[in-house]
Amino acid sequence: MQQFEKDFIVECKKKLLSLKADLLNLAKAQQFELSTINKSSGDEIDLTVSEINEKMVLISHERTRFQLLEVELALGRIEKGFFGVCEETQEPIEIQRLRALPFTRLSIEGAEIREMLKLKNASK
Repeated sequence: MQQFEKDFIVECKKKLLSLKADLLNLAKAQQFELSTINKSSGDEIDLTVSEINEKMVLISHERTRFQLLEVELALGRIEKGFFGVCEETQEPIEIQRLRALPFTRLSIEGAEIREMLKLKNASK
């Protein structure tokens, strides 16, 4: 297994912690936005718009929670010494890919394998 330089791991951890802080702030903003949606007054159009806005905020919040989970898992992999190992191929993930997506769990090859499996399962 390829060992990454300590400086690279520190760089990735710093990016992940910054991303985590940004995502936590975004989640708080989404919760506030959700609490300000008025669902109790207005005509049918107003109520429909409120419901649509609520659904959009909830979808966005779910995406934020998923990203936060991925960041937390990546930080855990750093702590356990498994950072940068593809879950699909067990090979090292490309450094350029980790720089762009420090929370990624898959190498390019691993992502292609997962995509092919997903397509294969969808066609059944």
